[in-house]
Amino acid sequence: MKQLITLMLSCVLLPAFAADPEVDSTQVFLDSLESTFHYQEGEIKFDNNVGILKVPQGFRYLDADQARFVIHDLWGNPGGEGTMGMIVPSNIPITSAESWAFIVTYDEMGFVKDDDADDIDYDDMLSDMQEETTEENKEREQEGYDPISIIGWASKPFYDKDKKVLHWAKEISFGNSDVHTLNYNVRVLGRKGVLVLNAVASMDALPTVKENIDPVLSAFQYADGYQYDDFDPGIDKVAAWTVGGLVAGKVLAKAGIFALLLKNIKLIGLAIVGMVSAAIKWFRRKTEPPTVKEFPVDNQA
Repeated sequence: MKQLITLMLSCVLLPAFAADPEVDSTQVFLDSLESTFHYQEGEIKFDNNVGILKVPQGFRYLDADQARFVIHDLWGNPGGEGTMGMIVPSNIPITSAESWAFIVTYDEMGFVKDDDADDIDYDDMLSDMQEETTEENKEREQEGYDPISIIGWASKPFYDKDKKVLHWAKEISFGNSDVHTLNYNVRVLGRKGVLVLNAVASMDALPTVKENIDPVLSAFQYADGYQYDDFDPGIDKVAAWTVGGLVAGKVLAKAGIFALLLKNIKLIGLAIVGMVSAAIKWFRRKTEPPTVKEFPVDNQA
């Protein structure tokens, strides 16, 4: 374990003092970190048995543990708990400044009624959400994270009644960064809750994300008994949320807004010391036995 950490530190720190000015110490570090991730393809069976994901062509999958590390330790976001994994492009390393991902979560909130889908004024909703961020940013800053500004809809909310799928996308800025983040949200309604697909990318990746929404959606299938049409009003829980409520949900929800902060870090040299700290956390997680928690785990999205 210590030898592995020493090797990683050497990859980052020693080249900084090397005589060869062409050595890119940051890239050496990122390549070494990238080599520790275990990507999967093919069929993914989720532990909660809600359904199956068949990883679409051109993509690969990082499991829940690795996804939490990327979201929290590598990208620097709060939350990440309850995440079931990440779908990422096959041709882009997750440590690359060009990386982006679909974060997969399941929220067992109950059966979401869609009666209000045609009656929502999403422009008014956007204004309300922008105002809410003022108070919510106080909590973020207390926790040491950059404040959020919702610039506007990157893609206005749309509900597909036939497929029971809700889409919307926000353009977001974090702190004083000139690099805006895209959060493209998809909710697949089911009998007992919703599957959450949150595409996190830079704004210039919006066309690429849109192109891949359908292949990614087609890759997931609810298990028998979990589909929307399986709802039994006599025994099933009805969610407190409606379609409009899903879009207007609190900005600080764990599966709501994530920053692709690796791009911002890249612009200032990737803050090598912080990245080394993240790497050490990752290697400890990979090599040390899990500890038993004596408190309940919150798995809500």
